[in-house]
Amino acid sequence: MTGWELIIFLLVLGGILSTLGDLLGSRIGKARLSIFKLRPRRTAILITIFTGSLISGISLSLMLFVSNELRIGLFELDDLQAKLKESREALLPLQEQREALELKIKKAEEELVKMSKGLFAFRKGEVVITSGQSLATFNIKLQEKANIKEEIENIIRKANFNAFLRVSPGKTPDRRMLLVKRDHITRLEELISDQREWVVVIRSAGNVLLGEKYVYAFPEVILNKNIVQEGEVISSLTISNNKISQTSFQQQIKILLASTLAEVKRRGSLVTEIQVDSSSMKNLLIQLKSTKKMRLKVETISQIKSDTAEKVVVILRIAEAPLSS
Repeated sequence: MTGWELIIFLLVLGGILSTLGDLLGSRIGKARLSIFKLRPRRTAILITIFTGSLISGISLSLMLFVSNELRIGLFELDDLQAKLKESREALLPLQEQREALELKIKKAEEELVKMSKGLFAFRKGEVVITSGQSLATFNIKLQEKANIKEEIENIIRKANFNAFLRVSPGKTPDRRMLLVKRDHITRLEELISDQREWVVVIRSAGNVLLGEKYVYAFPEVILNKNIVQEGEVISSLTISNNKISQTSFQQQIKILLASTLAEVKRRGSLVTEIQVDSSSMKNLLIQLKSTKKMRLKVETISQIKSDTAEKVVVILRIAEAPLSS
């Protein structure tokens, strides 16, 4: 029952009970009844007092019956206030700890901002070598009498030359800038000494800014192998020739070349892009304009034989489409 409903109910009930009490008192007065040997007038007054008390009692009982909040407030208010006081007293140390923790967090955030600004100020120079970037790539197949240490020194020297030109352009490469851990060199010696053909890639261990004094690097050693044969179909894509726009055609070719790059990387190639024969691209456009087929299958064909560290050059060719008009 809502508060307004309770108020209306009490007003109606009070009116009814007061009316009944007044009628009862009037009748007792007219009947000149006597209770407890009192005079009729005083008996009527006593009945009126009793009726008023009854109204109050019934009203309070009904309010307690229909309102749980009132019962709690009337009988449990002191206990609730005591518990609330205890809770506040227990919460006070926690609030103090929270405030102290928030202050520490705020200070830490301020320190982090300062460190970030300092780091940005320190690192905002031009990055000329990115982390993991290749500084030099070599194919190595040692002969029986080859000097391994001399071969590795030549590799490091060439990689150092390339790094120096990138970090200090315009200056003469007159010092050792490239730093490689000794255990990495030892591991490199062990791998390439078995007289198989290897690909050695010297990679940067982190970002390097223009003008820095040193470049930390590590060798990546991969067994050399054939990736694609000349004339091999590497990847293909079926495209729609229904009034295809130049933008849509370019997007389709990009997807095909991305698929080709993913395939040769899966096979172990170190290339980062696929080179396309320009004349095959022109011929493909001419064929697309002249053909009446609605769906065409475009293939990437390897133009040359390529091994692990060698470039991959492809031509684009239209093959038999799975569906035609």
